[in-house]
Amino acid sequence: MLKERASGVLMHISSLPSKYGIGVFDNNCKHFADRLSQMNFGYWQVLPFNPVDSSNSPYCSSSAFAGNFMFIDPEQLYSDGLCTKEELESNVYGGSPYTADYEFTAEKRLALLKSAFSRITPEIAQGVKDFEKENSWLTDFSLYMALKEANDMKPWWRWSEEQARYETFMLKHRYDYEERSAFWRFVQYIFYSQWKNVKKYINSKGIAVIGDMPIYVSMDSADVWANRDMFLIDDKTLKPQKVAGVPPDYFSKDGQLWGNPLYDWKAMDKDGYSWWLERIGAAISTYDVVRIDHFRAFASFWQVPADSETARVGEWAKGPGMKLFDKVFEKYPDTPIIAEDLGVFGDDVVKLLEDTAFPGMNVIQFGFDESSDSSHLPHNAVRNSVNYVGTHDNNTLLGWLWEADEVSRRFALDYCGFKGENWGEGGYRSESCRAIIETVWKSVSNTAIIAFQDLCGFGSDARMNIPGVADKNWRFRTTNETVDAVDTAYYKKINHIFKRDYKVI
Repeated sequence: MLKERASGVLMHISSLPSKYGIGVFDNNCKHFADRLSQMNFGYWQVLPFNPVDSSNSPYCSSSAFAGNFMFIDPEQLYSDGLCTKEELESNVYGGSPYTADYEFTAEKRLALLKSAFSRITPEIAQGVKDFEKENSWLTDFSLYMALKEANDMKPWWRWSEEQARYETFMLKHRYDYEERSAFWRFVQYIFYSQWKNVKKYINSKGIAVIGDMPIYVSMDSADVWANRDMFLIDDKTLKPQKVAGVPPDYFSKDGQLWGNPLYDWKAMDKDGYSWWLERIGAAISTYDVVRIDHFRAFASFWQVPADSETARVGEWAKGPGMKLFDKVFEKYPDTPIIAEDLGVFGDDVVKLLEDTAFPGMNVIQFGFDESSDSSHLPHNAVRNSVNYVGTHDNNTLLGWLWEADEVSRRFALDYCGFKGENWGEGGYRSESCRAIIETVWKSVSNTAIIAFQDLCGFGSDARMNIPGVADKNWRFRTTNETVDAVDTAYYKKINHIFKRDYKVI
């Protein structure tokens, strides 16, 4: 994979059509796969499947391994005899089909799953046990969630001393929360069982799934709680010494202060990078290809004092580099990985990309600067790369055209050979958007990816995320009418013309 000319669409599960407040693992997934197949796309890219944080972001999760229970399909629970018709109908969402309502969904889906758990069959119980044996992370995650529930969802460092210190808890109290933790093991079993069935269908259409792995986890996560010695955490105060972020960049003049705890790479090296190997193994079994977000941090990462108010006050520190990936290649040879190498660059990142031979990323919107010969412009692409019309962090194409300054917009339109008058006209047949899309499709990059919103020519109101802004992100959702309105003939045509109609699987 990633070595033949092909194309794909970025569409997160949360954005799919659904009656249940958010996209789920149901027939709408299969219908979207059908539509991709009809247009001869070879990839479906999703965002991380991890549980979301309080801002609904999947990039700062309570687990690097667990799945978001909101994606569980209520109708499948009903079909399996795990909920009643009335309980199923309580999950039906009455609000806008164009907005993902995480608050409604979290409340309703959790209640439904607890009812389903009360009806667990011996066969499912055995399935859960087998699943836990195959996924060692599940024990710690289910205990962590059980303790969070018992502590009114407070972060782990605000639990009792014995609970907050994993080693003490496991020694003395591991079995005190068996029923609570059994529920969370059940939830993850259901999540991955449903996804396995959906993914099998997607693959049957010749489409590979590109997953997304956030490089960091949340401070309040099962991973930090259970592996504190692998993070830069003060053992006495249980607080992070320094936190993650990025320096000032395209998205923010003050940089982005993410606040995630940083890895203790020396400790991980001594341990043989076992946590990372387990994590990458889990991702490979979940997806067909894995995009690692903020890949550059493996070369060097931006560390900020924990008490800082912005990411401006920080410094670069050395990452593990090839020490980690030598271990990865040893255990998982020929693993298809995409390196998200965007942001502030350096020779160390270039060297790591060369040594791993992972394809990096180009995003055409970043290249529209008349004063420079940007590496993001398609004429500067290399074969071993993934060329994006836009990512989940970018504005839509139409939104960018409307919000760009006149010089940048004119350069973009000229570069892409747009001859028309109405550059601001959007929609499924937007000529200005098509000019940019075709420019990406012509690039030498083996892989080209377009966000669903840009398939449709939507404006900035359909944007998925604005980096550095906490509220109102990750909520874009669509309908089957919109999915079916995409111009099938056009995308099938450009995939054929530019030799991107390769079926990956």
